[in-house]
Amino acid sequence: MKLTVVGCSGSFPSAESACSSYLVEADGFRLLLDMGNGSLGALQRHCGLYDLDAIFLSHLHADHCIDMCAYFVARYYRHEGGRCGTIPVYGPEGTEQRLTTAYEDVPDASSMSEVFDFRTLKTAAFEIGPFTVRTEKVCHPVESYGIRIEHGGRSLAYSGDTGVCPELGVLADGVDLLLCEASFTHGKEDIPDLHLNGREAGEYASAGQVGRLVLTHIPPWTDAGQNLADARAVYDGRVDLAYAGAVYEL
Repeated sequence: MKLTVVGCSGSFPSAESACSSYLVEADGFRLLLDMGNGSLGALQRHCGLYDLDAIFLSHLHADHCIDMCAYFVARYYRHEGGRCGTIPVYGPEGTEQRLTTAYEDVPDASSMSEVFDFRTLKTAAFEIGPFTVRTEKVCHPVESYGIRIEHGGRSLAYSGDTGVCPELGVLADGVDLLLCEASFTHGKEDIPDLHLNGREAGEYASAGQVGRLVLTHIPPWTDAGQNLADARAVYDGRVDLAYAGAVYEL
């Protein structure tokens, strides 16, 4: 598997990166995890607009899904080659309505479904293309899911947005790479069921004996270097800060 960080900024885009979006590839299949603010433009540095095979939306906050409105335009109003066929979009219940409301001026109430095949996420194990995936509902103010992806004996987990919860430990257990949000700073913010800090991300990596930890979704106002140090204090493996354009081969 190949993981490319399309965007990794939390809450809103930074000067260096779009919001959350991650491209996972194997056997010629391209699965995009989230499409937050600014990510559609950045995605085109890594693959063509119409080269995606499936999309996973962890939750419906704008910094994880809002560029789906722009992607609707690209697929629905494509000038060359006619309108695109549908692409599977896995998201929480109400995803189609959320995106339709955000775009507002769709031709009709069913226009989104003409280019997106919406599939409702639940806690489950299933297949997406060549990938075996497992999704777990995690702790966030809106319905939010983390995902574990396996292929060819390799594995990665993506936390989505979450506070401390046992479900993330289930997803992270033994993975080769844990892509984990670290929005808060240890000792500064303490808000349950919202976000993790660097130390908590490191604790999940340590408990799950993961091969590598990549910290992501760090907002521009959070000290990424402090989060990196806090994760390293509790986890002996390799820890990286996600950055736009980073590539990980698993």
